[in-house]
Amino acid sequence: MVMQDPMTSLNPLKTIGAQIMEAVALHQGLKGAAAKEKTLEYLRDVGITDPEKRFKQYPHEFSGGMRQRVVIAIAVACSPKILICDEPTTALDVTIQAQILQLLKEMRFKYDLTIVMITHDLGVVANIADRVAVMYAGDIVEIGTADEIYYDPRHPYTWALLSSMPQMGVKGEDLFNIVGTPPNLFAEIRGDAFAPRNPQALKIDFVKRPPYFKVTPTHKAKTWLLDPRAPKIEPPAAVKKCCERRGCKMENEREVLLEVNHLNVTYGSGKKAYEAVQDANFKIYKGETFGLVGESGSGKTTIGRAILRILPTSGGEILYKGQKINGRISRQLDRQIIKEIQMIFQDPQSSLNERAKVSYIVGEGLQNVRPDLSTAQQEEKVRQALLDVGLLPEFASRFPHEFSGGQRQRIGIARALIVEPEFIVADEPISALDMSIRAQVLNLLRRLQKERGITYLFIAHDLSVMRYISDRIAVIHKGRIVELAEAEELTAHAIHPYTRSLLSAIPMPDPRRERQKKLLVYDPAMHDYSREAPQWRELRPEHFVLCSAAEAEQWLPR
Repeated sequence: MVMQDPMTSLNPLKTIGAQIMEAVALHQGLKGAAAKEKTLEYLRDVGITDPEKRFKQYPHEFSGGMRQRVVIAIAVACSPKILICDEPTTALDVTIQAQILQLLKEMRFKYDLTIVMITHDLGVVANIADRVAVMYAGDIVEIGTADEIYYDPRHPYTWALLSSMPQMGVKGEDLFNIVGTPPNLFAEIRGDAFAPRNPQALKIDFVKRPPYFKVTPTHKAKTWLLDPRAPKIEPPAAVKKCCERRGCKMENEREVLLEVNHLNVTYGSGKKAYEAVQDANFKIYKGETFGLVGESGSGKTTIGRAILRILPTSGGEILYKGQKINGRISRQLDRQIIKEIQMIFQDPQSSLNERAKVSYIVGEGLQNVRPDLSTAQQEEKVRQALLDVGLLPEFASRFPHEFSGGQRQRIGIARALIVEPEFIVADEPISALDMSIRAQVLNLLRRLQKERGITYLFIAHDLSVMRYISDRIAVIHKGRIVELAEAEELTAHAIHPYTRSLLSAIPMPDPRRERQKKLLVYDPAMHDYSREAPQWRELRPEHFVLCSAAEAEQWLPR
């Protein structure tokens, strides 16, 4: 356990080294020189400079932040599985607080710790927690992932805590505060303990204690407001403001549209079998652009074609709106997939029928999806689809060879859009285009997404394009996803050597920097997985890397 005040945990009459060595000797069985060397290692791990000198010093010779680091070292020296941190940053200034929180995250990964963080500071919770439990009057009133608690809180007490944060206040106006005082826990509490302080309290709150109501599989809250019979009550303005900053809706904040679980795709059979995709796992949320980047032959297009059911899968599952769509499915589900999932191909010249007019190419999908439409209605939809992608309706009577590369790609986009899909696989849609046309197509895709709420799987090999268009990016190498993070996070803090090599290969519009740039060449032989197979590990918040434990320690951001 890491206590709130480190001075209450440290013996002022013993040196720092002696106190850590006690834990090493007791829990690891080391003595003498071995125990001292282990103690010095822990001091280095917690960021104590000049550990040989500090080893002989007493607690009063250290600052508050340094003493807290020593307490963490003592706790880790006990070889725990669970580390309980009780307000470890309360008495520290914000810079030292940030350092301690970063240290805890690093120690978590290095020593494979589960951390229980006890705090009243919601900023600290947002920084370090994966899951959050909100307590009131000795009871957990709401529990969920950090995103669920901050962006979709459901209990009035959670609303009140978020609203009372100074960061949520408006300059010149009074901060929100919770009226009243906490209840006396020695007396019997009837109903909801928070009801006397809750402006939104219902009559039943004063009579009957609420049960847990399930919001999502990972999110539940004890409040009668979640009862289907309860009146609709809007959360406070500060909470809505928090959600707006996230750019999401209150209800169903991150809806999973498509999920890929342990996906394998194999070409050929027997001795000639080749695994093009191995154990791919990711989720794509409704309304986002999910980028899949890698070199030619990495398997990114194979994943896109497997989602579209063009290629069969050899293992795993693909879920669309919670339904499995790979393998044998019903005819009804197959028709739904054809309508709701479309693809924009890399080369518009090879994907368009050169012998067919644009009107037929764009409107062909309507014959299967909307057979109820008359010829005039189909023509009107073709006309509108061309206008939507910036082409003149009179182009409908022309053939593909009469258009430029950028115009042909717009025709391909119109063909995908005309059936009003919810999900589009965009397979290198701009790779064959010049810079100006590329920018036009990217702008078009973003505009259409904003207007229609389309979700994209965007496949490309250029990370600079991915950074612009994508919300999250997955990096794939020889059929295996090696890194996944938000776009800005991945490009600014790439961890896997393969991702770094891709970033180093991006041409920069700066002659001097381009001439001085060092190209990083990725060599798979650098990995030694003979003793330990690589695993999917979270090395930074929402930043996942395929690596071994030794690599995680080596690559862990300092």
